[in-house]
Amino acid sequence: MKTLLILRHAKSSWADPGMTDHNRPLNSRGKHDAPRIGQLLREQGLVPDLILSSTAKRARSTAKRVVEGGELTCEPQLLDELYLAPAATYVALLRRQAAEHGRILVIGHNPGLEELVLLLTGTCVALPTAALVQVGFEIDTWFELPDHGVGKLVASWEPRELA
Repeated sequence: MKTLLILRHAKSSWADPGMTDHNRPLNSRGKHDAPRIGQLLREQGLVPDLILSSTAKRARSTAKRVVEGGELTCEPQLLDELYLAPAATYVALLRRQAAEHGRILVIGHNPGLEELVLLLTGTCVALPTAALVQVGFEIDTWFELPDHGVGKLVASWEPRELA
């Protein structure tokens, strides 16, 4: 059994209209929400073995705050290929991961993440900022990850639902 945790980056700031999209930071709500997701992962027994994140500043900051908030021990791997990536890029990346990783957290962007959930589960799920989805697979290695539709949507959370 493998578990994929899909997290859209926390809320970003649009305060500087001249800033490039890749360099947008988190706003105050994003800075508040990301650590709560880390705490949720710890409380739910969903601590990831591996964290893969987009290199966009808002995704990197989300990853850092999730790790801090959940007191997680793994360092996020920052990957350029996840910046605004389509679902197929995530699938290809996941298939390259070692079998020993039972639970992987990916942190990225819409619309790619919503497409990924739909592709893997057949279920359309809206992912507002800092929303988290848990998908389970009856596979032994990530290489076996199917192209579509056999993952089980186990749970989803949004920051506003967390105490």
